[in-house]
Amino acid sequence: MSQTKILNSGEAPLTGGMLWAAAIILAVANFVAVLDMTIANVSVPNISGALGAATSQGTWVITSYAVAEAITVPLTGWLAARFGAVRVFVVSMALFGAFSALCGMSTSLGMLVFARICQGFSGGPLMPLSQTLLLRIFPKEKAGAAMGLWAMTTLIAPVLGPILGGYLCDEYSWPWIFYINVSIAFVCAFVAWSMLKRYELPLLKNPIDRIGLVLLIVWVGALQLMIDEGKNLDWFASDEIIALTVIAIIGFAAFLIWELHEEHPIVDLRVFRHRGFSISVLTISLAFAAFFGANVLTPQWLQSFMGYTATSAGTATAWAGVFAMFVAPIAATLSNKVDSRRLVFGGVMWLGLATLLRSVATTDMSYWDISIPIMIMGLGLPFFFIPSTTLALASVDEHETASAAGLMNFLRTLSGAFATSLITTLWDDQITKNHAELVGLSDSDQRVRSMLDGTGMTADAVMKSIDGLISDQAVMLATNQIMTAVGIAFIVAATVIWLAPKPKRVVDASASGH
Repeated sequence: MSQTKILNSGEAPLTGGMLWAAAIILAVANFVAVLDMTIANVSVPNISGALGAATSQGTWVITSYAVAEAITVPLTGWLAARFGAVRVFVVSMALFGAFSALCGMSTSLGMLVFARICQGFSGGPLMPLSQTLLLRIFPKEKAGAAMGLWAMTTLIAPVLGPILGGYLCDEYSWPWIFYINVSIAFVCAFVAWSMLKRYELPLLKNPIDRIGLVLLIVWVGALQLMIDEGKNLDWFASDEIIALTVIAIIGFAAFLIWELHEEHPIVDLRVFRHRGFSISVLTISLAFAAFFGANVLTPQWLQSFMGYTATSAGTATAWAGVFAMFVAPIAATLSNKVDSRRLVFGGVMWLGLATLLRSVATTDMSYWDISIPIMIMGLGLPFFFIPSTTLALASVDEHETASAAGLMNFLRTLSGAFATSLITTLWDDQITKNHAELVGLSDSDQRVRSMLDGTGMTADAVMKSIDGLISDQAVMLATNQIMTAVGIAFIVAATVIWLAPKPKRVVDASASGH
C-alpha cells in the first residue's frame, strides 16, 4: 500500500521541513510522557511537605502515574483501531496537558494522586502512538531516522527528569514540574491535528472486550503496586505484598487465557507468535532493565555517599544521553543497511563492557572519573535501542504495528519499574552484608585505632571514624557488585538477540498502525 493511498481528503504526504516539524511534535509528545515518569522522583519531599503528608505517602505521586500509564499503554492498539491513531493521540495530548494543570493546582495529596492517575491514563498512549505515527508519516527508507528521533527522547527523558524536577523545586516551586507540560501539550495537540489528520485510517468498530479490560486493570495494577511498594513494605514479609502477588499471578493467567481465545481481544497477544518480535522485545526488556537499573543507582550513590547535589548527580548521568544524541544519526542510517541483529548485539555488548568498566569505582573518584565511563555507555545506546525497535516492528504483520508498539512499550516500561525496585533492594542488602563482613576484617592489627588514638580523639570518636570508613567502603563495594551484575545482564541480553530470525522486510511506514 503506497503512502498516498492512506491519506485522507486527497492531501499530499508531508515532505521536507513540514515532515520534520511533524516528527519533532511527535518526539516532544513522547518526551514529556516519559519525562513525567521520573520528574517527580526528587520532588516527593517538597510535595509532601507542602501538602502536609508524610514522605512515604508522597511516593503515591510516583506510583499512581506509573500504574495508570502501565494499564493504558497495552490498550493503545485497540484504541487506535477503534477511534483512530491520530484522534487518540491528539485527545491524549490535550488531556495530558489539562491533567498536568490539575496536578499543579492540587491542594491536597488525594487531589494530586487523582490528577496523576488521570495524567497517567492520558500519557500512556502517547509513547506507542508517537512511534506508530512517526512510522506512518515517514517513507520506509527513512524509518530508521524516525526511530532514531523517537529512541533518543525515550532514553534521554528519564535521565533529565530528576535534574529538571530538582531544579524547578529548588528555584521555583513543586507545581512547576507539572505546569511546564501544559503549554507544550496544548501546542502539540493543536499542531498534530492540523498536520496529521490526513493520515487517519478507517476505523474498526470491534466490540469492547470488557472482561479483558477488567482483567488487564486488575493484574497490571496489582503488579505495579507490588513493584512500587515492595521495598517500602519489606517485600514478602508483608501480607499486602503477598496478596498483590497472588492477585497479579492469577489475574495474569486469566487474562492470558481469555485474550488468546477472545475474537476481538482488548490486547492483541497474537503478535507474540512472531519469533522476531518476541525475541526483540525480550532483548529490549532485559537491556532496558539493566540500563534503567544503573541509571537509578548512580545518582542515589552520588547524592547519598559521594556528596553530590541532585543537580550535579543528574548532570553526571546525563552525559550518556548527550553522547547518544551524536551517535544516533549513524545508528539510524546503519539500521537500514546492516542486519539489525548485528547492530543490537554490538550496541548491547558495548553497554555491558562499559558497565563492567564502572564496576571498579573507588570513593576518591573525581567527577570526570565517574562521567567518562557514562559517556562511553552513551555511544552504545543508539545501536541498542534504534535497531532493536525497528527489528521488533519489522517482524510483525503491517496491520499489527500499533498493537506491537503498545506491547513493546508496556514491557519496556514494566521492566524499568521492576529493575528500579530490584536494584535498590539488592543495593541496600549488599551494603548491610558488606558492612558486617568488613567489621570482622578491618583493622585486625589495631594500627588505624592506634593512629587515631594518637591524634587525641576520644574512644567514641575513634569508633565513629572507623565505622565511617567501613560504611564508605561497604557502599562502594555494593555499588561495584551491582554494576557487575548489570554488566552481565547486558551481555546476556546481547546474546539473546541471535535467537531472532533475520527480518524479511523493513518497517513499512505506509501501513503501520492500522
